[in-house]
Amino acid sequence: MADQAGQPIYILREGSSRTRGRDAQTYNIMAALAVADAVRSTLGPKGMDKMLVDSTGNTTVTNDGATILKEMDIEHPAAKMMVEVAKAQDQQVGDGTTTAVILAGELLRRAAELMDQAIHPTVIAAGYRLAAAKANELLPNIAIPAGDRGILRKVAYTAMTGKSANSVGEKLADLAVEAVTAIEEDGKVDVDNIKVEKKTGGSVHDSTVIKGLALAKRRENPGMPKKVENARILLLNVALDIKKTGVDASIKIKSPEQMQSFLEQEEAILRRKVEAIKKAGANVVFCQKSIEDLAAHYLARNGIMAFKSLSESDMAKLSKATGGRVVTKIEDIDPNDLGYAELVEERLITGEDELLFVEGCKNPKALTVLLRGGGYTSIDEYERALHDALRVVGVVLEDKKVVPGGGAPEVELGLRLREYASTVGGREQLAIEAFASSLDIIPRTLAENAGLDPIDMLVELRSRHEKQDGKSFGLDVFQGKAVDMLEAGVLEPLRVKTQAIGSATEAAIMILRIDDVIASGGPDERTISEAKAAAQRQMRGGGMGMGM
Repeated sequence: MADQAGQPIYILREGSSRTRGRDAQTYNIMAALAVADAVRSTLGPKGMDKMLVDSTGNTTVTNDGATILKEMDIEHPAAKMMVEVAKAQDQQVGDGTTTAVILAGELLRRAAELMDQAIHPTVIAAGYRLAAAKANELLPNIAIPAGDRGILRKVAYTAMTGKSANSVGEKLADLAVEAVTAIEEDGKVDVDNIKVEKKTGGSVHDSTVIKGLALAKRRENPGMPKKVENARILLLNVALDIKKTGVDASIKIKSPEQMQSFLEQEEAILRRKVEAIKKAGANVVFCQKSIEDLAAHYLARNGIMAFKSLSESDMAKLSKATGGRVVTKIEDIDPNDLGYAELVEERLITGEDELLFVEGCKNPKALTVLLRGGGYTSIDEYERALHDALRVVGVVLEDKKVVPGGGAPEVELGLRLREYASTVGGREQLAIEAFASSLDIIPRTLAENAGLDPIDMLVELRSRHEKQDGKSFGLDVFQGKAVDMLEAGVLEPLRVKTQAIGSATEAAIMILRIDDVIASGGPDERTISEAKAAAQRQMRGGGMGMGM
């Protein structure tokens, strides 16, 4: 800034940078596009994988958009907004993260073209909001009712198509459907109640759903039984030890008799606690806190199996699975607080790996998927694929709506939004048309990643959708032509599409509305343009540590 005499007035500290107007918008859009382009090649059944290597040398091979963006070291603030799109999509529906990011990038690319035509960003934002609202209104017309296991299985398999786990997709789809349908309560699904326990050795076909829990825990005392049938389970959120005083205190012992008396009193306290547990009828104890060695000894003498230091989430799952209530005072234990399982057993899995199995729970609303695989890299990718499958099956059980995949909804929405644009008029019409054209990026990318001609595929898809019965036609990348996705069994939850369109639109609008970027100074602070240039250089190099 400058005063009337032309003298400069400094309002930012030395070293700060400020980018305004179209320059700021251009840099932000380019940074966001760099993120979208980073994951674009992973979309679809024939998408490519990314190898991510962190600073410690750990390697992750995946084409899961959320995982890729989470592992990348992104600095540019606009690029971070794109990462938030992926996070929101993953948290809400568990799938469609790559779709949401690619769509947000294409909306920004089309917006930049409109700004070159002197259309103001607020007009573009208004048009985008109108288009997104109309798209959410049209999507239910494309959806079909769902809920039976056959459709759930197809939805789960579609979510894993294109991932490294695709070869074992049918097995993982079966696991996902079995697990999610078991924990459904009153039409709601909380996939956090499904614990995935990974163990190397064997193949993925050895994986199974345990109607209970599998925990990486061992007995507190080798004298305890390894196996308890008809288990009456106590869930304890209080330590089985001698309570320590809250202040510093010292006890003066002047004779061996006093020492013996002191130790006997401590033993008596622990014995009373164990007797209270036994009196309640418990023969298995899960303690969220510590268990003193002497207490473990008394529990073993009474034939009670005990485990300590369980996480809060595992305790919550045990409560849901066994029907037990978490107890906070040993004196208040009631037999009705105890949970039940047909079997609690320590079992050898492979080599020296042991797991604790809590099985045979009555109508368990928390359970475990024991996932097996040949190596750590493959089993980690199986887990990511299974995560997506669990989430989408849960979403379909809640919403009872699915849409055809293969880019079919995007092509249909694009055609209908172009018709809608003509009824709006004004400059917003151009923004709505740009939004409609942006939706083509999904079928276009599917075709590109499969080595097909994107223009030919789009023309074929549009011609199919112009017909009355063609709205479910999408791109079959294996046959290289448009096919009916409902007949092909390629299905996605309706919520995946509504969430992707909503979050992509909001992110694009937020970035478009930024016309001033002020970066606080520092000796090593880079300007926004330098950060953007570094991002482009590193993107071309294919590295992970993208200085955006």
